[in-house]
Amino acid sequence: MIHIISNAWAAAPAAAAPPQAGILVQILPFLVIGVLMYVLILRPQSKRAREQRAMLAALAAGDEVVAAGGLLGRLTEVGPQYSMVEIASGVVVQIQTSSVQLVLPKGTVGKAR
Repeated sequence: MIHIISNAWAAAPAAAAPPQAGILVQILPFLVIGVLMYVLILRPQSKRAREQRAMLAALAAGDEVVAAGGLLGRLTEVGPQYSMVEIASGVVVQIQTSSVQLVLPKGTVGKAR
């Protein structure tokens, strides 16, 4: 007789099962990811937002600024919502104060023209 299927023998009883990992070991990867997200993403972003708010609060007429759209000019009036920016001699435009991205050193606008 041809035996294609071999006999199956019962295995020896396994040794005592190793103890399961504790809940802390299972949660640890999620905690590490959370800490990394805070350190690499959330903290720097909140720091930039804080610096932006401080810069906007310190704006004054005469400051040379760059707006979000790339508009370069000198502030003539500063308001809580809107500010007036002189972009050329006699050309004044109104922008949202929150769109100011950068305050430039004095004299930069004159060099750029």
